[in-house]
Amino acid sequence: MIRRCRYSAGGVAGLVLLAACAAASPALPNEASVPTPAVLAAREPPPVTPVPEPPVVIVQAPPQSPPPQSAPPPAPPPMPPVNEEEQQALALLVDLQRYAVEAGDDLKRDLAAANVAIARTRSDANRIRLAMLLTLPNAGPPDDSRALSMLEPLVGKGSTPSPLKQIAAVLYAQIVERARSVREEQKKTAAAQEKLDALRAVERSLLLERSRNAGGGGAGGGGGTGR
Repeated sequence: MIRRCRYSAGGVAGLVLLAACAAASPALPNEASVPTPAVLAAREPPPVTPVPEPPVVIVQAPPQSPPPQSAPPPAPPPMPPVNEEEQQALALLVDLQRYAVEAGDDLKRDLAAANVAIARTRSDANRIRLAMLLTLPNAGPPDDSRALSMLEPLVGKGSTPSPLKQIAAVLYAQIVERARSVREEQKKTAAAQEKLDALRAVERSLLLERSRNAGGGGAGGGGGTGR
């Protein structure tokens, strides 16, 4: 009984305390009557746990060999420098070709100019140019002996070979061959002329002998008739 009473007294005490709290606390107003604040307090976001990033692995591609390139064409070999004597030889060849097609009046003027040039300077080019003109009939009476004398110093033994001397050697050989042909032709002509002269002499002697025989027979016949 005593324990049951204690429990009853305790329960009554608790009810009294609850009633007192209820009487002391003011009545809560209705939610509809509470004004809504203009700006709500910002709530702090919940903490975000950082996600660990996976390690970055850089994969390098294997080095690629460059595509084969075609080899550049070989450069042409450099031209050898032309010296002064080679330039003179080229100019001389041009003149010789021009002489072969020029008219007589032009060749005569060229021959006169070549004589003036050789009197001033007896160079190899001037010698060859004059020798060539001396062999052309349209330039004047050919003078092979003088042409050969112009070329002999260039074709002599012991001379150092050069383009001009090679041209002189070719021209010298042509003049010598032509002079030989002319001499042979002259010999043939002289021999033929001698034969012709001999035939004419024989013919004249025969005519004289015939005329003598004819004259002597006429005189003898006339004397017999007179008897």
